[in-house]
Amino acid sequence: MALIELKDVQDEFVTPRHSSAFGKLITGEHIEIGVLKYKAGEGAQMHSHPHEQISITLSGRARVTLDGEVFEVGPGQAVHIPPNVPHRVEIIEDSEVISAKSIVDGVGHRIG
Repeated sequence: MALIELKDVQDEFVTPRHSSAFGKLITGEHIEIGVLKYKAGEGAQMHSHPHEQISITLSGRARVTLDGEVFEVGPGQAVHIPPNVPHRVEIIEDSEVISAKSIVDGVGHRIG
């Protein structure tokens, strides 16, 4: 179906092994988009995956470690995570992000 009502997409923990991200996922053939929420103090532990990922911060602030570089992101800023690059996210303020991840071997955000 081409039209998706976000209100009809069930919220879920998308990568509980690596992250506390909670929200809605829309999965296509090659791309998965997440509308994700984090509370201050949550985040994602250091990990890597074969997926390319872009995360856009809509609200809140986070500290990102990407391949050894540490920086803060806030509203209107995006992070590009190339495949297989170690990264970590520490949520400083309650945040909402849009996260786009490529599909690799049929999997997007729901990595094991």
